[in-house]
This record gives sequence, structure tokens and C-alpha cells, in this order.
Amino acid sequence: MKISVITSAYNSAETIGDTLDSVRQQDYPSIEYIVVDGASSDGTMDIVAEYDDIVSLSISEPDSGIYDALNKGIALATGDVVGFLHSDDLFADLGVVSKIARAFQSSGTDAVYGDLDYVERADPNQIHRKWRSKPFDPALFYKGWMPAHPTFYLKRAHYETFGGYDTSFRQSADYELMLRMLLKQKLNAVYIPELLVKMRVGGASNVTLGNRWNANQEDARAWKKNGLKPGLLTRFLKPLSKIGQFLAPSP
Repeated sequence: MKISVITSAYNSAETIGDTLDSVRQQDYPSIEYIVVDGASSDGTMDIVAEYDDIVSLSISEPDSGIYDALNKGIALATGDVVGFLHSDDLFADLGVVSKIARAFQSSGTDAVYGDLDYVERADPNQIHRKWRSKPFDPALFYKGWMPAHPTFYLKRAHYETFGGYDTSFRQSADYELMLRMLLKQKLNAVYIPELLVKMRVGGASNVTLGNRWNANQEDARAWKKNGLKPGLLTRFLKPLSKIGQFLAPSP
């Protein structure tokens, strides 16, 4: 099973070396690694060029945001499964991709996801908060739940059938895609109850209260776009669910 890992980047020279190192250290033998850069001007692609032993394909050109970049990566991917590792994130250990492959192979599932740590930007070993997920149940979407997007891997065929990210969503295209794939299309997913990704703090949808409000509005539109009706409290439970990330126990 070939797994395509896509990294989107823009002026990421400060952190992309860690990302590239974490891919290079993976013990899984069949990784297609694609870097999609948004025409960086800070030397990001010079760093990428130093990893030509693991980078299968890279492009650098202007784009209209992260979801546009991810769609470009999906279009270039040839793997059986597609996932993402953003340019300020890193795999939690050298066996992450192997664990993902085993989950697909043993279950025949459509998608796989796992746990995520938010870490300090200057020190990825310093945990800011923890996102511990749950075994898959589509009914959880009505309670404000969603898988951690940086840990979400999906068979490439489903992108071809049901489409990629809707770039009209500036902050919640990942949420809309998961609603579309897992709730509307009723695809199956398997939860790996292990830490898969370390994500540096500062995600775009959570930086300010204004951004969080805009994301909340987009969340509501995601349900409507897919002809789905959320619960009365779904929109409010989704941001409230993040409180538990600060209380998650250590493994």
C-alpha cells in the first residue's frame, strides 16, 4: 500500500526542517511525499531541496490558501491513501505511517485518524494541550465532534469520487470535507488510539475570537451545503469540546 503524504508550505523556513526530518525518519517503505509551496520567499524551497532523497515531487507557485494547496497535492498524489503533514507539524514517532498502513490493511476501512498534541512553537517537546479522540461513530458529529484533521488519512479514490476541499470555506473546509465523507457519504473510519502528530500552536481558525466566530459560521454552512441538519447545540458544542483538550490525561 502506497501512502501519499502532502505538506503545504508558505514561508516555512523556520519549521519545515523538523517536518521533513520526521518524514525522513519514518520506517514505512512506501511513502510518496509531496511538498506544495505557495511561492515562498524565505528559503523554504532551498531547505526542501536538501531532502530530495524523500521528496517525491515538489511545486512552488502562488495559491489561494492552504485548502487550495491541499487540493493541488491531492491532484498530484498517486498513493492508495492520502494524508497531510503541515509545514509546522511533525510525526510523533518513526512508526506513525506504518501504524496508519496497518489500520487500513487490517480493517479495509475508508479512513483512519488518531490523536494529536498541540505543542509549543519553539519546543515541540513542550505540550500545550492534547486532542484525544474517540472510536468512530457518525452520531458524534451532532455533538460537535470531528477527527483531528492533521491525523486524518483517506483513500484517494474517495477524493476522486466525492471531491476535495471546498475552497469557498476559508477556515472550515476540513470540517466540511469530513461531514461530507463520513456523515453524508457514510464512509467508514477507524480510530488509532495513539499519538500520531505534533502540531505547533497557532492554527488559523483559532487565533482570535473573531476567527473562531467566522469558523463557527462556516461550520453551520458546512451542514447546510451537505443537506444535513445539525442538532440544536452542535455549533456551540464544537468549540466547547476543545476545553477537554486542556484536561486530557497523559498517556
